[in-house]
Amino acid sequence: MRVFVTGASGWIGSAVVPELIGAGHQVTGLARSEASAAALTAAGAQVQHGTLDDLDILRSAAAASDGVIHLAFKHDIAFTGDFQGAADADRHAIETFGEALADSDRPFLIASGTLGLAPGRVATERDGLVPDPAHASLGAGPQTRMANAHMTLSFASRGVRSSVVRLPPTCHGDGDNGFMAAIVGIARAKGVSGYLGDGSNRWPAVHRLDAANLFRLALENAPAGSALHAIADEGVPIRDVAEVIGRHLDLPVAAISAEDAGEHFGWLAGFVGMDSPASSTLTRELLGWHPTHPGLIADLDKGHYFSSPSA
Repeated sequence: MRVFVTGASGWIGSAVVPELIGAGHQVTGLARSEASAAALTAAGAQVQHGTLDDLDILRSAAAASDGVIHLAFKHDIAFTGDFQGAADADRHAIETFGEALADSDRPFLIASGTLGLAPGRVATERDGLVPDPAHASLGAGPQTRMANAHMTLSFASRGVRSSVVRLPPTCHGDGDNGFMAAIVGIARAKGVSGYLGDGSNRWPAVHRLDAANLFRLALENAPAGSALHAIADEGVPIRDVAEVIGRHLDLPVAAISAEDAGEHFGWLAGFVGMDSPASSTLTRELLGWHPTHPGLIADLDKGHYFSSPSA
């Protein structure tokens, strides 16, 4: 298949591209910089220069492809306070792709998330398929991103083999600069590896290479309107994470009070205490997906998150 991938040089995309090429697919990746273009070329992909705001480019690239995997998101503006702007740009891109692929039965995949999907219980692929008033507490931007996932699934009724691959809050592996790397950096800076409450709240996790494998399987075989979970570890207690970090950095492990969470964890304070386990049982049964790479704790124990002060 000729596959157009946005976010192709990002953390997940840079694993998805070789996964697709290794399975015999031809990949064209969206690149907004020369560095991204060079990385795609080195990986064996073709390059389409442009950004998420270039809707005409997205439309023509989708029309010329046998399928689209949309991984890009404006994390740069989201992390500096304009999450709504990032979610809006995401919506415009999804609308453009859906219209370009309508009545073609071609696959269209987007990346979404599981965090906050069903707080306090194990979320399944059946959760979050319709708007839920309980998600209002997440704020306008995250609500918009959930609405974008609903929109993607709705294209199934317009002749698009659309699906949503929900990723856990940590897609770990060597080179990760996401939540796990941030937690390690906070522990290093504060001199203590912390957790909130008793630390029993759980985060699901997946190795980025296992996630990439699921994107390929979904591109090839997922039925229209599928919600899929890229979950290897159903729920890792955050205290277990803190203990591994403390051991590797030779730091004390301690509970951080709710009152001190903001000062200790900074922007992560709103996430680190969430209890948001998730299952991938239905995804595994549907597509025969079987994660084979190390789980989160085993991956942390490999030591690459602690190899430099910038980790």
